[in-house]
Amino acid sequence: MDRETRLKRLRFRSWHRGTKEADLLIGGFFDQHGERWSDEEITLFETLLEEQDVDIMAWAMGTDTAPERYRGTILDALKTLNYVPISE
Repeated sequence: MDRETRLKRLRFRSWHRGTKEADLLIGGFFDQHGERWSDEEITLFETLLEEQDVDIMAWAMGTDTAPERYRGTILDALKTLNYVPISE
């Protein structure tokens, strides 16, 4: 599958997680960072999306420790939480 198709699929999967909170967190994160990722980072994010939303959110908020395989640049960026759109 080519890069553009992978990113389109990831965008959809990121924004259709099942809860509004997870959609905002994961979808907003993907929109902010996804286009700049290397192929390795895209593969890692694809694997991350197989995890439960509650786990991903806990890792992002620092209330639980992520497995070693996810630690690194993507998870560090996910933890910043500055990509979540907040409507007033």
